[in-house]
Amino acid sequence: MFILKRQDVEITNVQHPKKDQQIPVLHYQGQTFRLLSVFSAAQEEDAKAFWRDLTDNRGKACVLLEEPDRYSVWGKVRLEQLAVDSEPQHTRDETAPSFVQATLLLLQAVYLDIEDLLGARQLGIFQKEIGAMFQKEHFPKTESPDAIKQLLTIDPLTSLQVPPWQEHHLNTLLYELYRIGKEHFGNANFTGRVLEALQDMPAQDRTQFLAWLKQSPAGKVWK
Repeated sequence: MFILKRQDVEITNVQHPKKDQQIPVLHYQGQTFRLLSVFSAAQEEDAKAFWRDLTDNRGKACVLLEEPDRYSVWGKVRLEQLAVDSEPQHTRDETAPSFVQATLLLLQAVYLDIEDLLGARQLGIFQKEIGAMFQKEHFPKTESPDAIKQLLTIDPLTSLQVPPWQEHHLNTLLYELYRIGKEHFGNANFTGRVLEALQDMPAQDRTQFLAWLKQSPAGKVWK
């Protein structure tokens, strides 16, 4: 539909009607769009491919927002529909708790690999990078260092209250986790090793997550 620059649009946050979180909303020429997915600056082609797939193949009214440090895809919605569209049965953007658990398992696997293979100094840098990303992208339940530490260390399958993240949060985290991990390890070979962490999940949940990952924007790097 459109490729827009940041100066072309206004972005505000709307309070979720039932959850303690904000919904990002983009306004352009009297139209309203909600965030679907976020890509880093290096994923320009992936962002455009995802946007074209939604507009050309699925008939969705979407905009691609180009910013200096990232790209984001937004889908058209009416403001009065946001409360409805935020419910799991009505929107593709909500995600199952098991998908959040799986993403956290991958995050923790990278964290542990860096600790085991690269040492405390690199681990500290990794923690700072992930924390900065959480704050920049406004991830729910990451407001304090202690909350981030819990996400990095507490078993998401048994002990951790799963944060209310949506698909665009998962795609953003998976892209950034890949980018940061590649910088620390010097190559992308770590992904296969990290994906083995999903073996701790129930088989059905693991299968569903891997199927989602395969068709998601982040699936291209987490092969």
